[in-house]
This record gives sequence, C-alpha cells and structure tokens, in this order.
Amino acid sequence: MREITVPVQKTVTSSELIPVVARGRAVSDPGGAPFEYHRDGQWHPFTNAELVARVDKIAAGLVASGVEPGDRVALMAGTRLEWVLVDMAVWTAGAITVPVYPSSSAGQLEWILTDSAAKVLVAETDEHVVVVADTQVPDTCTRVLYLDDGGLEALEADGEAVPAETLDAALASLDLDSPASIIYTSGTTGRPKGCVITHRNVLSECHALLGHPIGSMAQDGKKTLMFLPLAHVLARAVTYTVFLGEATVGFWDDTSTILPRFADFRPHMILGVPRVFEKVRDGIAAKAGAKGNVQKRIFERAEAVAIEASRLRGGDGLGDARTPSLAHTIQHKALDLAVYKAVREALGGRCEYAISGGGALPDRISHFFRGLGVPLYEGYGLTESTAAATVNGPGCQRIGTVGRPVAGTGVRIAESGEVELSGALIFDSYWNNEKATAEAIRDGWFATGDLGSLDADGYLTITGRAKEIIVTAGGKNVAPGPIEDGIRAHRLIGQAVLIGEGRKFVSALITVDDAEFAGWAAENGHAGKSVADLADDPALRAAIQFAVDDANRLVSHAEGVKKFTVLARDFTEDSGELTATLKIKRHVVAERYAEQIEAMYA
Repeated sequence: MREITVPVQKTVTSSELIPVVARGRAVSDPGGAPFEYHRDGQWHPFTNAELVARVDKIAAGLVASGVEPGDRVALMAGTRLEWVLVDMAVWTAGAITVPVYPSSSAGQLEWILTDSAAKVLVAETDEHVVVVADTQVPDTCTRVLYLDDGGLEALEADGEAVPAETLDAALASLDLDSPASIIYTSGTTGRPKGCVITHRNVLSECHALLGHPIGSMAQDGKKTLMFLPLAHVLARAVTYTVFLGEATVGFWDDTSTILPRFADFRPHMILGVPRVFEKVRDGIAAKAGAKGNVQKRIFERAEAVAIEASRLRGGDGLGDARTPSLAHTIQHKALDLAVYKAVREALGGRCEYAISGGGALPDRISHFFRGLGVPLYEGYGLTESTAAATVNGPGCQRIGTVGRPVAGTGVRIAESGEVELSGALIFDSYWNNEKATAEAIRDGWFATGDLGSLDADGYLTITGRAKEIIVTAGGKNVAPGPIEDGIRAHRLIGQAVLIGEGRKFVSALITVDDAEFAGWAAENGHAGKSVADLADDPALRAAIQFAVDDANRLVSHAEGVKKFTVLARDFTEDSGELTATLKIKRHVVAERYAEQIEAMYA
C-alpha cells in the first residue's frame, strides 16, 4: 500500500474551543474535577468552577499587561497545573501560547522570544531567573513573570480592573483557524522553526484520539498521570484530549520520583517516551539483581516468558496468533504471581495501558509490557501534525508499527520512501517563514522527512530518518549540527559526529586533526606517538572534554554530549567517510564504527 486516508468522524465547531467548553462546564458541572495537583503529600481535585475562575483572572491580568488578541505569550515551565491555567488564559485573552522547554538554554530562549515577538514571558523557577539573566530579552517582551515568585498572583491582581466584557470580547475573537500556539522545533539546518498550530489543529487531534480505541483513556472516571513536559506537543494534546473526554489529568514534574505517584494517583493510563518504559524495566531488573542470583534468574526468566507470550499473540487482525504450550501457560501464570503482578502494582495497580511517543520504542520493551498485562501503544507524529497522526490501540496493535492513521488523516509514501501526511491536524505554517512552509507542504501533503512503509491494512512502519535530527529514547529532538560545529571549533578536533537516535543519551565520535596533533603531542611529552597510541591518554581526553563541554553550553542538558570516543584517525574522502564536498557520510560512519558506538552504551 502506498496511501491511506481515514475518513473524518467528527467535524469540529467554534463552540468546541477548549476555553469555551471549560466555561460551559463551569455552569453545567461546576464540581467536576478535570485536573488534580499534588501538594503536602496528597492529591487535590481542581474543579471546573475553580478552573474557569482562575483562568479568567489570569487572562484579565494578561490583558492588563497589554496582551491583545493575536499577541504571543511565552510559557517556560514544567509539568504542573499552572501550565494549563496559563495556556487556557492566553487563549481566553485571544492570544497565542509559545511553549518553551523548561531546560532550554539562554540562547534557545532568546531566539524564541525574538522570533515570536512574545509580549510576555511566564517562567517558573530560580534556575529560570538565571537563564533569563543570561538572555538578551528583546524589547518586544515587556514583562517577565515567575510562577514560583508569585507571578500568577501578580497577574490576577493586575486584572481586577479589567471588565468582564473585555475578556468576553477577547475570547470571542477566536475562531477555529486562529493560531493557538507557535511551537518551536529544530529544523534540519539553521535556526529552529516555529510551527503555527491552530485551534482547528488542536481540536482535530483531540477528537481523532477520542474517536480511536485508544480514546478509552478519556472516559469519565478514568485518570491519566501527566509527567512529560507540557511544552511537548504530545503531552499537551493528550492533556486536552482527556479534558474534553471528561476524565481527569494529574500533574507531576519530577520523573525521578514518579513511582510513588503511580502508587498514590493510581492512573488508568500513562503517557511516556520510550526511555520512561526502559527505566521501569531496568529498575525492576536492578532490584531483582540486588536480591541475589536467584531473583536475578527469576526476573530474566519472567522477562523471556512475557516477551514470548506477547509474540505468540501476534498482531491484532493478522490471524497469526499461536497457541502457547501447556508448559508456557503454567510458567506465565506462576510468574504472574511472582513478578508481573508486582510490576502492575508498581504502576498503580489499575493501569490498563500506556502510550509511547516522541521516539522509537524497542520491540522487546513493547513485548515485555504487553506480555505482563500492560500494553504499550506506540504512535507516530510530529509537532507539525499536532502530535499523533497514527497510533496503535486496544484491538488494533501491531508491534513494530506505529499504527494506522487517526480519523481525518491521510498517510502516503512518496516515491523516495518519505512519509507524507495530510488532514485537519496538519499545522498551518512556519511562523514568518514562507520558504520553509512551501518546502514542507507540497500539494496539501506535509513531507515529514521520515522514511516508512504501509502494510496492506494501512499500518505505518518507520524505517529510517531522512532528516539528521536525532530523537533520543527520552523523546528529545537534538539538532547535531550546532553541537558538532562547536566541538570542531577547537583546534585539536578534526571531526565530530553525534550519536543518539533512540538512545538513552547523546554521545559523539571524535577525530583529532592530524596537523594539530603532532604539535600537541610534542608539547605534552608524547612526541612521535600516534592518535591510536594516545586514544585513552588522560591529557588528550581532557583536551577533547574541554571542547565538548564548551559546545554543550550552547544547548540544554538533555541535548549535550555525555560520552565520546576518540577514533584512531581522521575522516577522509578517500576512506569513504566524507563526500567530495567534505560532508560526513553519517551512515558510513555509523556502520564502520558500530562497535565503538555500542561500547559507549554498554
């Protein structure tokens, strides 16, 4: 199959704009609790009535600060209730939210503020105070507020004099094609581009998920624990999907302490990136190993049996399921009591399934969780598609694929093998970048830059990336060019190639400049030695580490290089690692140095 389009199931209207829906529920169901927040060791409900009252006060404060319909408000904060309050308040003021990852560097923040011409910046922590201090905040940004320093309370106080009619008029200025957000995503080259996401895009995505089998997460009474950054388009889309479905979202920002929150929030659904689920699996294995060899062997056997149980199930609708042997069935039941039940309890005891996005999910992790009773449903999308364009789900899961298109979405495979998308959830344009928009959207189809294939039933498999953007296992998009350039800027460095696609962290293969090395070696008492002789020399590694550290300052911590390997020789055109124009052939480097790459992740 080369193309598939799934028909629209629901046509959205302006009456379904999220802040409009919120206002309606404040009247029809004031005590309903769409959100919960954790404070003083307990979860607290946040009702529809409280939501609208607080959102309107913040929106009035934004209006008092000079924010008018169509203006941009930057939001740099972690996953917390206040993020959603500010987001909805920006919309209520008729304005556009510009999310900024809370881990962004000063350089990244400066570009986003400048390019978007944001009028207000809402940041969060003391750490952000430092980042803003290092940022050349443009004149267009007239106010900076911090959530942890009474920023919202200050806005609410400023908004007391704003008439309700003014707020009503601002909200009424919105329609489906009004921009809801400008989300910056790294391009293959140059500066990050701002994706203009309209309210139609957001609602199309939310209702497509609600109409999919995976939408059972948003049924009344169900709970979703949100801990991914809300600046991530997927986390935001799922949050509002659950809200529109009248279920409940709880917010938690510290992934290092997420297990206790699983236990006390007891979610029915978990949204994560591949690395989250790998950490859960690795944590279980580590605990088993710490108890001795017997427990370690039990876990290893439990993992193997769970994976085999999932493989025997095959793919939904394929008719390839196989009947497990009696011995396998007995083992699985015994291990369910000994191991699998404990894993399910660690996830809160009632987790029906989890959604994985933002990066490639290893098949073994999918099989492990499905085999123990908590299926992981993998989807595929980009910022430009307002999150999931395809997704697996209950009754429609084929591990190894990223699912079928959601309602109202088309997927086709170009002659080049590139995946192209169409539909109401595809973004409007790149902010102030007509050239990039024209290059990305061709004849109504968005060119993703990813390579893939469709099976006979329309399930999409991603087979590679045409773009150079690295997506780590944690779902972080990393543009390698600026970091590589920063490392190469140091005289001792020949070439630097970032590694990290689907990996836990970013690493680098680094070569030493032949011309500079001889002088360095002589200065450091190693005259006559080769790079191969000194690849593990502390002084050489320290010199290269300095270059790496310097380059890491250009980016957020998650994008920085954590490990590197010094290669024995520089890349050349003759050896096949460089093109005639001296560009690196990344696939050649990855194949040739696969052993060194694997060693960095061992």
